[in-house]
Amino acid sequence: MLDQTRPVTDEDTSALDRARYVSLTTFRRNGDPVATPVWTVRHEEGWACTTGATSGKVARLRHTDRIEVAPCDVRGRVADGAPRYSGTARVVEDPAEYRRVRSAVVRRYWVLGPALVAWGAIGRLLGRSDGEGAVVWTVDGRA
Repeated sequence: MLDQTRPVTDEDTSALDRARYVSLTTFRRNGDPVATPVWTVRHEEGWACTTGATSGKVARLRHTDRIEVAPCDVRGRVADGAPRYSGTARVVEDPAEYRRVRSAVVRRYWVLGPALVAWGAIGRLLGRSDGEGAVVWTVDGRA
């Protein structure tokens, strides 16, 4: 069990580094949780994912930076006993930082990552995309 009085270490969160998908839970204004499976990469002192600039995740993070994360499968199912972490997140506003996150996602998910980037570009050309965005988070303890 994680000790809430000490900082979270890389050893504590190695499950997040190994996971192909992470369930990122953001919170509505009324406090209801909304979990979404995301691809994740290490970024600076935490992790990051890409998302639409006007996605629900981004809208919820604009009013509260509180999150919970846990390793999950492609459908967002968290296994019984999987570690769950609480933390804070922010929406990436800097285009250069967004490009670094997107590049890291493409490198980690080398087959599907470039396809996702291409799909987003096609959507933007057709006027059906909500733009590019990214979310960065750190964890501070067990949820």
